[in-house]
Amino acid sequence: MAPLGLFFAGSPVWAEQCRLALALAMDISTSVDATEDALQRKGLAAALIAPEVQEAFFKSPLPVALAVYEWSGNFNQKLLLDWQMIETAADLVTAAHGIGLSERSANDSPTAMGHALAYGAKLMQRAPRCLFQTIDISGDGKNNDGYGPQIAYKHFPFENTTVNGLVINAADFEGEMDLIPFFQENVLHGPGAFLEIAAGFEDFERAMRRKLERELKGLELSAWQSGKVD
Repeated sequence: MAPLGLFFAGSPVWAEQCRLALALAMDISTSVDATEDALQRKGLAAALIAPEVQEAFFKSPLPVALAVYEWSGNFNQKLLLDWQMIETAADLVTAAHGIGLSERSANDSPTAMGHALAYGAKLMQRAPRCLFQTIDISGDGKNNDGYGPQIAYKHFPFENTTVNGLVINAADFEGEMDLIPFFQENVLHGPGAFLEIAAGFEDFERAMRRKLERELKGLELSAWQSGKVD
């Protein structure tokens, strides 16, 4: 395959401000109780400042733009962190601290995953100009309100956006047993999209650390740094 540098030669991509625009979406639907919600927020905050994740954030000279939002019903999406360019460890610590102290905006709403993805697509439209765009959606249940993910992918701009998933697979209810296939078949979108699985909310931090590392150290980014694709 041709070196990545040749692919981008003469392209305005070299004017981009950052290597990745990363939007993280947390599920706050009715199935997530207060304790589980706290485990998500504290887990994400801790994952962001874990040594291996910090290393991945700063492995390239180009920074990462980060945004975080929570989602549940049709009209229940709230921005927790607007686009922030993560250029230093202090930037990352500040972002993590704000997420850890945040409070959920709703606790009695259904699971409108298509609407959550549509919100993410619109958020990406005003993201900093980056080489890559990724939405990372976490959830403990399937879509049960409004339109589903496939409708969102059809009607909103996802052409240049990868969507990865984090399944919180507590499997407490019969309906959760097919949650992993649902994410695989309906949620993952774009080249290299992948699924990470947390064995319940207590495992959320570990799964998030693993997923962030993979997103930040992905093949495309490593190839860009070295100037070639194997």
